[in-house]
Amino acid sequence: MSPHLNDSERRVGTVVTIGETMLRFSASRIGSLAHSATADIGMGGAESNVAIGLARLGVPTTWTSRLGADAGGDFIVRELQSEGVTVQASRVSTAPTGLMIKERRTPGTTNVVYYRAGSAASGMSPGDLDPAVIAGARLLHLTGITPALSPSCRELTLAAIAMARAAGVPVSFDLNFRSRLWSAADAASFYREILPSVDIVFAGEDEAKIVTETGDDAEVLARQLAEFGSPTIVLKRGAAGAIALTADDVVSCDAVSISPVDTVGAGDGFVAGYLAEHLSGGTPEQCLAVAVVAGAFACLSDGDWEGAPRRSELALLTALDPVSR
Repeated sequence: MSPHLNDSERRVGTVVTIGETMLRFSASRIGSLAHSATADIGMGGAESNVAIGLARLGVPTTWTSRLGADAGGDFIVRELQSEGVTVQASRVSTAPTGLMIKERRTPGTTNVVYYRAGSAASGMSPGDLDPAVIAGARLLHLTGITPALSPSCRELTLAAIAMARAAGVPVSFDLNFRSRLWSAADAASFYREILPSVDIVFAGEDEAKIVTETGDDAEVLARQLAEFGSPTIVLKRGAAGAIALTADDVVSCDAVSISPVDTVGAGDGFVAGYLAEHLSGGTPEQCLAVAVVAGAFACLSDGDWEGAPRRSELALLTALDPVSR
């Protein structure tokens, strides 16, 4: 394993993210999709959500994937580029862009269905990677969704991590477990394989328990997860806030109190906030403070990434005056 980079060795390139982004259809009103006459069109994907969140916070970002040679792929490219994200995606005519459908059955619940089997992105392989782009990156960010899509996507994830380590590029990884894509046992096996090569691990408490198979106290759970080899563990705890465990200390941060509109993408917003502050030289306390605010912002708008804040907006959730002039 390559040694982890310290602050003075940070890169000046972009953050590289790799993963699937899907065309998104969302029912335009609360209730059963079967009785919704119209739908809103958008897009979503964990890695591109993080890429947009980082871009809005001033961090140059490159998103790598595969898309169908179809209108859905055109839409995704246009949206990402309009957000300032550099798109590095091959277009194929043999497989479609993936699709996700969101239904708000009640004001407080969201049902998301994914149609990604056989999608263009599920066919990604190490050949879709540009070693020069990864080697020149400031940081590589991956999630547990990509390796669960297919055997070739699993190999792509391993190859990307190996390229980053060989070039001395730090790696962050969000466990992002999806039970519809693979079993907890298969996910745990993969996580344990890569964690020694990951610099920053993001996980929900239930996701962390997939790896550790024990632990209830958040700090104990973080320490148990760190035993698998990653020097920084960040636990996303929802309304309970978050904690970060580093070699030096363990710090915590309370959540921001809000009335959520749509919680899909909150974890990705949190990750973007943490990484943006980390790359700016922030302490773990500062990173968590920005992360919980960015995650809260993601919950205040419909969509997966649309609510991601810009740096100039981070103070809005704690502003005493609701009107700015």
